[in-house]
Amino acid sequence: MMRTCSFSIVYLAFCSLLCTFALRMNKAITEDIIEEYDILDNEDSLEWLAAESLWRGFTDELQELHYLKGAKFINQLRLIVHEGDFQPIEGETNIFSAISEQSPDYDNLLNAARKAVEHGNKVYILPNPKGIRTADFIFERKGVYKMFDLKTIIGKNSVGNRLLESIGQTNHVLLNMATNYDPRLLAKDIQIYFQVNSQAREVLILKGNKELSVSRQFVMGKDYIKMFIKRYLK
Repeated sequence: MMRTCSFSIVYLAFCSLLCTFALRMNKAITEDIIEEYDILDNEDSLEWLAAESLWRGFTDELQELHYLKGAKFINQLRLIVHEGDFQPIEGETNIFSAISEQSPDYDNLLNAARKAVEHGNKVYILPNPKGIRTADFIFERKGVYKMFDLKTIIGKNSVGNRLLESIGQTNHVLLNMATNYDPRLLAKDIQIYFQVNSQAREVLILKGNKELSVSRQFVMGKDYIKMFIKRYLK
């Protein structure tokens, strides 16, 4: 009876030690996993992930953007920039292209790219694969990546329709103003665009040598029309 009791005590002590060890190991493994995810969250690791990903070609990688959001979307932009076949344009600074000079919209894209570079952007001109809707540019400025659909404005009342055309391509639109456009009408066109497109994030306006970024927060703010006109005409 005494031997059985002693054995039971030893067995329980052993089980207690085993449980303690397992808990400590589980905590260590959990901390390692958390640390790994923390590492993946930083900017350097996103670049590393992009470099390590298997490149499938522009068509597949651009198509993938339609299914991604947040950090995964940005990581995909990085992948495209780092792995895509972009060539520096001779005579230009910080402009890289994946299309040929014979492309029908080449001059229009290059003109807008030059203006964007003047405001501190590194510009990547995207190809336009058949069968998918894609944007025109990826901009990189101070480590921030954005994808823009270009709309060059030459008509007096065309902004509204041009903005609506971009829905489904990207949530950032670049307006290259090549005409004198009524600022109040422009403000209202942009306001309507944000109202009908819940995914819209930014309308970036290039006017001469000036740049004006219009966000959803700005559009929904107090005295938007008045503030927009003041900034646009400044």
